[in-house]
Amino acid sequence: MQCPYCQSTESRVLESRSTEGGQSIRRRRECLRCKHRFTTYERIEFVPITVIKRDGNRESFDRSKLIRGMIRACEKTEITYKRIEAIVDEIEAQLQQSFEREFTTNEIGELVLKYLRQENEVAYVRFASVYRKFKGIKDFVETLNHLQKEDLNNSEDDNIWQNLEQQNASTPLLDCIS
Repeated sequence: MQCPYCQSTESRVLESRSTEGGQSIRRRRECLRCKHRFTTYERIEFVPITVIKRDGNRESFDRSKLIRGMIRACEKTEITYKRIEAIVDEIEAQLQQSFEREFTTNEIGELVLKYLRQENEVAYVRFASVYRKFKGIKDFVETLNHLQKEDLNNSEDDNIWQNLEQQNASTPLLDCIS
């Protein structure tokens, strides 16, 4: 492994640990020439994923681009870098598990939005504004209204389930036997 400070290829491993649910190995190394320490990651090499850009161009999937975009969306929220990496790992795993090898930026963006919706609404709106190319306030308002409707529908669904549970709790299931 090449040292990022002096480019020497001589280093020793100080520590190794499994990360990301066993999908990679994190190694702490020390350069034998300059004595700087650095971290490397070893991952399983999967069949490459191709991303179809909006203009039709194709390029290899680059997880660091996805991480950078999510970092921008998650600034000043409680979402940690570690959580962002975990989300990207989950998205990448979903893409790898698919039989498809090519995905549009639209498909990947929607996956990111699905995760951000569960994590933080502000991060969701920030990411959506860039990914969906909001042109003005109207786009923000429409997205916020959509989120609000989803929240109302979800709370109504929760109330329906709670009411059913209460009814079932008060109604003996085996009335006909007694």
